Amino acid sequence: MSFFGFGLSADIDIVLNDAETRKKAEHKSEDGKKNKYFLFYDGETVAGKVNVTLKQPGKRLEHNGIKIEFIGQIELYYDRGNHHEFVSLVKDLARPGELTQSQTFDFEFTHVEKPYESYTGQNVKLRYFLKVTLSRRMNDISKELELLVHTLSTYPELNSSIKMEVGIEDCLHIEFEYNKSKYHLKDVIVGKIYFLLVRIKIRHMEIDIIKRETTGTGPNIYHENDTVAKYEIMDGAPVRGESIPIRLFLAGYEMTPTMRDVNKKFSVRYYLNLVLIDEEERRYFKQQEITLWRKGDIVRKSMSHQAAIASQRFESSSNAEKATINEDDS
Repeated sequence: MSFFGFGLSADIDIVLNDAETRKKAEHKSEDGKKNKYFLFYDGETVAGKVNVTLKQPGKRLEHNGIKIEFIGQIELYYDRGNHHEFVSLVKDLARPGELTQSQTFDFEFTHVEKPYESYTGQNVKLRYFLKVTLSRRMNDISKELELLVHTLSTYPELNSSIKMEVGIEDCLHIEFEYNKSKYHLKDVIVGKIYFLLVRIKIRHMEIDIIKRETTGTGPNIYHENDTVAKYEIMDGAPVRGESIPIRLFLAGYEMTPTMRDVNKKFSVRYYLNLVLIDEEERRYFKQQEITLWRKGDIVRKSMSHQAAIASQRFESSSNAEKATINEDDS
């Protein structure tokens, strides 16, 4: 765009050194569209080249310096405009001066800490990106390159099963059991429902996976519940002594790892919700929190340091939350 003759007189392009070999992964944007981005993990180096191409070769381009930034930031939708940066690294590519021809600059951010997973939710967005700025007296020229970050965890050593009861006195008594409480994103939930007492006519039973996104603090706290999966257990009336197996495959659903108190801005937690509906459309349910984590497809040697860090974070956050994991039982 040109304004009184002061248009953008150069194009900026950011090219990663390993762009041809680096894996890409899909990520949903605010408008619901899925795009593919270069995938990074915690501790990996981000390096590449910045190409500044003059639109009018031979014409001088004065500038007040060229820099590149690696930024990790959180944006709360109710507080748009205020970006909370938790990672901010800067490299100067050129001192103030002038460009007389197109030029390429190398950059490298070594072993960059990327502590959180990229996330786009209903009320919050966490993103990582590279930003190049060519500073000018009248109008800066800038370019961004969005990056995607996944956090990996090792298999949790302590992974106890879940056993609970739900019932109405003298009417209904059900026990249900899930094989474990922590699942990776491509795992299978295996369980069983036991009917010990059935004196009401149950018409339908299902298990839902509920994602609860919590943003803000104090009076500005918001909760958003989203049903990401529904699994029908039975359709019809059970009898006393009957048991029904459960096998729910998680790979078919779009979910993120559990995120607890990310930078003291938001949390994403998941719950298994057992729902019973009787013939009079009355609903009975029991809810239990589960922990989701991401397991790498192929753990490369270069990822060992990152995986160790991620594992420590996973275990420390799990231990910190152990006392509150049942707070939402009803």
